[in-house]
Order: sequence, then C-alpha cells, then structure tokens
Amino acid sequence: MECPHCHNQTSLDSRNCGSCGGVVPPAQRLLEESGIIAPAFPTTSTPPKRRQLEQKGDPFLRMATLGDRLIAFALDSAFLFGVFAIVDAWAFMRWGIVDGTELKLTLAALLVAESLNAAIFFLYLWLLEASFGATLGKAMVGIRVVQTTDRNPLAALAIRNLLRVVDGLGFYLVGAVVAGCSRIHRRLGDICAGTVVIEEHFGYGVKIAAIALWTAFLAGAVWSVPRICQTNAALPSRYLNQVVVQAGRSEQSAYFTIASFHVDIKKK
Repeated sequence: MECPHCHNQTSLDSRNCGSCGGVVPPAQRLLEESGIIAPAFPTTSTPPKRRQLEQKGDPFLRMATLGDRLIAFALDSAFLFGVFAIVDAWAFMRWGIVDGTELKLTLAALLVAESLNAAIFFLYLWLLEASFGATLGKAMVGIRVVQTTDRNPLAALAIRNLLRVVDGLGFYLVGAVVAGCSRIHRRLGDICAGTVVIEEHFGYGVKIAAIALWTAFLAGAVWSVPRICQTNAALPSRYLNQVVVQAGRSEQSAYFTIASFHVDIKKK
C-alpha cells in the first residue's frame, strides 16, 4: 500500500508516513506489525522532520565546538595584532612626539590608533564572514558561519560582529556563557543575527592559502614595525595635543608613564 501523499511505502507508526509525514492507513500498519508484510523503512522513534533534516545533511547536526571557535579566534587575534602593530606604529610616529630616546603619545595619536584598530577589527570579521563565511582563523580550523534566516548577509553579519561589544565583556566571558547554555552554541551576536557556526570541510588549497597569508602578514609586520618606528615624520596637531603617555629609557633605567601612574625599571 502506498502513502496517499507521496506514493511511497509507509511504515513508521500509526500516525505518520516515513517519507512525507502523512497519515498511515491503519490496515497498512497492522499488516506490518503482524509480520505479514515487511516494513518498507526501518522502524525508528526519530520524528519525521528530524529524519528529513538528517537525510538532507542538516548543518545543525555538525555544530562547531566552543574549543574550535576559541582556537579560530586566537588565530584571528594574532593576525589582527600584526595589523594593529603596523597601524599603531604609524599613528604614534605621525601624531606622537619623539624626543631622543623618549616617545610621548598625545591624545590625538591614541584616538587615531584606537579608531583605526576598531574599524579594522570590525571590517575584517564582517566582510570575510559575509563574503566567504569564514575568516583566516576559521578557515584554518575548519569552521564556518552560516545563516538560519533569509536576512541580507551584510546586515546579518554586521549585527553579529557589532554585538561582540557585549559578547566580549570580561574577555568574552559573556559570549562563552551564552554559547555554553545554547544547544547549538550560539552567542548573543549569533542569536540576534540569525547565524550559527558549523564545521566545514575546506579544501587543502583554501587551508594552505589561509595559512600562507596569515604567516606572511605576521612576518611582514615583524619586518616593517621597527622600520616605521625609525622614521620621525611627526605631524603637529593643533588639537588634542596633550601628552597622555610617555615611554623612554636612560642609562640607568627604562620608564613608562600614563597619567599619574609611573613605572621605573632599574637596569642591573
């Protein structure tokens, strides 16, 4: 006997077809239970909707672990640290004051550096996740961000990454607690944006390219930062020129001053 909805053999239980979830005729069920005819599908207690998702390779069945996400974030942070080092060195040399072995950082230098760092951090995560679903760190680990709604990808991923301001409180303690309490490991940004992080089997070519780009950029940062610091192309600012941070060294010690806090390290 065929299911009147999908014309497949029915066998699951007294209510639903194993293929489409339609009503199973009682006669068909009794024949299968009595052993007169063999069930067309193995008997299982899995709900029809869940079974259909499994047959389609439902991405929610291969969620990324919190450990993988932490490793990916650490790799991305290391990459961004190299970018920030270049940007900060340029900003400090441009708007700071170099006096011999002493560097004085003005309020303008700190504001420019922090503004550029925040913009780069957001754009890196937002554009790569919206375009490819993965940053360099995620590609190396093998995880990917996917959407669970039909929202525009640029809007969804912008929401996801803007809410890192909240998830990142307490060194991402808030995000870790929320994700740990979620069945599918979603932090607050994922919940509001309608996204989820899953395992992804990237090809060897993608992984090798991500590792090569990550390594090359960090090596470039190590090479370029000392050379940027050797230049003294200070641009005096009419505004925000108050000195906030001072760092330098003398023959006997190295020192660091920020506001009224002073640290002096004596040389042996």
